[in-house]
Amino acid sequence: MPQWVEVPLVGRDAELARLTEHVERARAGRPSAVLVAGDAGVGKSRLLTAAGEVARERGVRVLTGHCLDLGDVGLPYLPFVDLLRPLREELPAGHPALVPLLGAPGAAPAEAGRLPLFEAVAALLGELAARQPLLVVLEDLHWADRSSRDLLRYLLTRLVAEPVLVVASYRSDDLHRRHPLRPLLAELVRLPGVERLDLPPLPDPDLAALVRAVAAGAGGVPERLVDDVVARAEGNAFYAEELLAAGSRGGELPWALSEVLLGRVEELGPAAQQVLRVAAVVGRRVRHDLLAAVAGLPDAELDAALAEAVHRHVLVVDPGGRLRFRHALLREAVLADLLPGERTRVHAAVAARLRADGTGTAAELAHHARESNDLPGAFDAALTAADEAGAVGAPAEALQQLEAALTLWPAVPDRHAGVPDGEVGLLLRAAAAARAAGELHRGIALLRSARDLAPADPHLAGRVQYTLAQALIRVDDLPGAVEASTAALDLIPAHPLTADRVWATTTRARTAWSVGGGDAVARDAAREALAGAERLGLESAWSDTMISLARMTEEGDPAARTADLTEALERARRAGDLDVELRAAFNLATLAYESGDLAAAVAHAGPALDRAAARGAGWSFYAAELRYLRVLAQFHAGRWDDARATADELVRVPDTAAHVRVAGLHVAIGRGADVAEQVEQAWAVGDRLGHAALVLSSGSAGIELAAWRQDATAAVAVAERTVRRLREIWPVDFLVAVRLAAVALGPVADAAAAARVPGDEETALRWVAAGERLVDQARQAQELFAEHVGEVEGEGRAWALRLAAEVARLHGRDDAAAWAGAGAAFGPRQVWEQARCRWREGAALLAAGEREPAAQRLRAAHEAAVALGAVPLRTRVEALARRGRLDLGAGGARPADPAAVFTPREAEVLGRVAAGLTNRQIGAELFISEKTVSVHLSRVLAKLGVSGRTEAVAVAAERGLLP
Repeated sequence: MPQWVEVPLVGRDAELARLTEHVERARAGRPSAVLVAGDAGVGKSRLLTAAGEVARERGVRVLTGHCLDLGDVGLPYLPFVDLLRPLREELPAGHPALVPLLGAPGAAPAEAGRLPLFEAVAALLGELAARQPLLVVLEDLHWADRSSRDLLRYLLTRLVAEPVLVVASYRSDDLHRRHPLRPLLAELVRLPGVERLDLPPLPDPDLAALVRAVAAGAGGVPERLVDDVVARAEGNAFYAEELLAAGSRGGELPWALSEVLLGRVEELGPAAQQVLRVAAVVGRRVRHDLLAAVAGLPDAELDAALAEAVHRHVLVVDPGGRLRFRHALLREAVLADLLPGERTRVHAAVAARLRADGTGTAAELAHHARESNDLPGAFDAALTAADEAGAVGAPAEALQQLEAALTLWPAVPDRHAGVPDGEVGLLLRAAAAARAAGELHRGIALLRSARDLAPADPHLAGRVQYTLAQALIRVDDLPGAVEASTAALDLIPAHPLTADRVWATTTRARTAWSVGGGDAVARDAAREALAGAERLGLESAWSDTMISLARMTEEGDPAARTADLTEALERARRAGDLDVELRAAFNLATLAYESGDLAAAVAHAGPALDRAAARGAGWSFYAAELRYLRVLAQFHAGRWDDARATADELVRVPDTAAHVRVAGLHVAIGRGADVAEQVEQAWAVGDRLGHAALVLSSGSAGIELAAWRQDATAAVAVAERTVRRLREIWPVDFLVAVRLAAVALGPVADAAAAARVPGDEETALRWVAAGERLVDQARQAQELFAEHVGEVEGEGRAWALRLAAEVARLHGRDDAAAWAGAGAAFGPRQVWEQARCRWREGAALLAAGEREPAAQRLRAAHEAAVALGAVPLRTRVEALARRGRLDLGAGGARPADPAAVFTPREAEVLGRVAAGLTNRQIGAELFISEKTVSVHLSRVLAKLGVSGRTEAVAVAAERGLLP
């Protein structure tokens, strides 16, 4: 990864705006100064470079001087020598005091002769500023020698009327209590016109944007690497770039970065370094009593060592009194520098102390026991830590501890007897935690490991199989789910009736219905499961079965199905089964969404998502599906800001829930943003995982992007690719092909229409053929759905009507009634789709000469586009209104008046050119010479800014200027 790549300034808009204000003050003749403070690597130099670029663009001269870390050898006035050296040729004869300064940097004037030098520098800067406002930049002031600090103090008190801005940067983390710059800073900030500007660490989203920008030159990097770099760099741009350059994935620190960090530690005394080594082993945050117990230093020596580390900004004190490393990478560097034996001994001492006083968490004890090779102790603590994590709604952390226990399992045979159901039981617990954390594929791998152990207990073996079936159905592996659910029923006997048998039966009902063609098997299994659940009082199994039954009766009374699902939700909640509760909420929301009640869909999703978040299951399967459905409902209802907020609400998104984020990208696309790279990355993940919802979301987003760009070729390619992949995952129910084809046909029909204008029938027929391929895919989907699922209603019917309207357009028959029917089918709740239908209906009406109805439809579409911020739709509607010379009302396009642009004769000539007449034919019609026609046409071309007849007609039509 190149480390010299120039990237734009990221995340410093507010700071750059503040510096720009000071630049404007200098331009207005008022002096000022800004002291820019921030940790090493936080981005001070990049900010000052950007400020210099702004200043130059605004006519301000920029002089820059750098301080260097020369230890005890300091060169007096070095930063001023640096910034004045380029001015040697401009020095007037009246400043002899500057000659020794610029002639020999190491031979500065004696103390007694400093005042003439100071006066000369101030006078020179004043003279330069009199010609042109001046920005003086001094970088790394923490390394400045005493003479340079004194000169800076003099200049800031002396330059009170000149148009000079002084900006000086320094490292705040280098300023220990006895640093010579500290008293100067305290003095300077009290001067009028001097401001301190602190640069905090970059927020995670900005740092992620920086990482992507740096990586773009090398072809980009996976998002997981971006997340890892952001987490470790903690807002420091330099650290982030170093980690990225090393391709860091949580392993060893890059050598160069480690050297930089350890350099800070090696400046401390031996006792302070010993304390830091212990603190690095203990963790990022350390209790004072634990550090005192393990470090083995007398109290006075420990206090002095800690004071030194704090004053040197290596450690900081939290508000709660705990000590922590100023940056996580400092700890990593110290830890990596420890010898293995020393590290093990400290871990053992920490573990012993935690056991002795009962402080700390089980997770801390597990870590230190494992690192000190106390494997039985680590195993016990990991299981306790998993219980603690589960109790506080932290399934990801519970999974981490359970997997640690599984890793230790072969090494602790004396602990096996104390684990319920042995290794298989531990694998089942880990799989449940993975499911709650949204790590579906990890959970499936754990369950397959449990299955491969072939437990002798048929109930345990069957439990593994039906749990595996439930997981497989969530990743669209329907054949695998059927196989596992069938195996579970074969393993678990029907008598005596057990909870495992009931769950196996309800799972079999669900998988049999999902694959299609197994309705009888599904219903028989569901009836058996309901009876068994009632008999054993298994509320959660009853609820899960009732949800499946409600899905099997899609042609039934919606009110009855809603009542059944509501009862299932309430029973699951009473049973404390969050997973089944979320499944019930998802089906309630889906039922509302499919019936067109978008508000009800959002209302069902909200409380369920709140409960999932409270339990730490915000990215579990059904929580993710509810969030996805909520985004879709908000998007189509015209609540675009809410949709984007829902999609972006949680920071870390597992791959299995990436479709939620991609659904939110539809807002950005609708508003004209270019998110092609993100969409393509999402498609690659969905294709690799066979993740149907992600394939659908990314495919839909890709088609929308192509449609607004009028890229018919890309629209066809993305639609065909998406439908083909969806059919592989969903062999029967891939009705979404109708929606994808309808949207993709938009630019294809436009391309065919454009080809027909100049009479290029060959190209038009080629586009018609491409469109018909999409239509064939959609019709196959409709036929399979009708055969295996049933009649299409609600939103599905609306998309079928929109497809029919686009097919008519594809063949050159733009039917306003077809578009009106599609818009009516979507209804007023589907704000976005109805707006798009009205746009197309308005175009068809205008083409048919029905101007007033066309204007009404286009005004409605325009109002919706403006309210949504849908720039591409708004642009298309306004362009159409201009061409048709229609008034869109307040805030819209006004009809163009050709008379305001062309003379009457020029308008007559243009109209006949548009009709395809030659100059000779136009002259004959208008009774003027061919040469006069040419003169008028030349004026028309000049006014339109074009060079040819065809282009003139196209531009005039676009602007509504054709007579």
